[in-house]
Amino acid sequence: MPPAPQNDSSSGQTSLTLVGRVQADDQAAWQRLVDLYGPLIFSWGCRGGLSVEDAADVMQEVFTSVAKAIRRFDPAARGRFRGWLWTITRNKIRDHHRTSEAKARGGDTAFGELAEYPDQLPEQWDDDASDVTRHEVRALYHRAMELIRTDFQPHTWQAFFLSVVEEMPTADVAERLSMSPNQVRQAKSRVLRRLRLELADHE
Repeated sequence: MPPAPQNDSSSGQTSLTLVGRVQADDQAAWQRLVDLYGPLIFSWGCRGGLSVEDAADVMQEVFTSVAKAIRRFDPAARGRFRGWLWTITRNKIRDHHRTSEAKARGGDTAFGELAEYPDQLPEQWDDDASDVTRHEVRALYHRAMELIRTDFQPHTWQAFFLSVVEEMPTADVAERLSMSPNQVRQAKSRVLRRLRLELADHE
């Protein structure tokens, strides 16, 4: 895995999004970004017709590109982070297919045909269109929850999980965990606020 990008500045502000913390040279944030988005990139590679081994290679290449360019990422100019990441991944997949086709065909003929390779993958790959993509988005949220889970006390996490994931009424959660309803609501709010920060660049 490529090293995290280096920067002279640092920030301990918990109000920064995940990408913002990476841009501020937070090494732990870089690892979290890799852990969070790595499976998504790998899935895109497999759906793009790559073998498991090639999809893993593309994932490494994507993170190398991200590490080099992350400081220039501006959501105001480029849109949400997932869209930017998708563009990088799509181009890496396309480059891989071009290279593979050139090797398979060999010679100048294959080289000349590279220019004809489509600029975009099939239309069903549209970011929010397919059931597969919706499944990937759900998986992304679940990974984010698992990654932030250890940042909270067990009771705080349980209050959030029972309230939000299992949709248990606040009064029932409070009774089960021996907490007041207000404590349950506060715990739920703290975890949701953190989850939104982790995924703010994605949405």
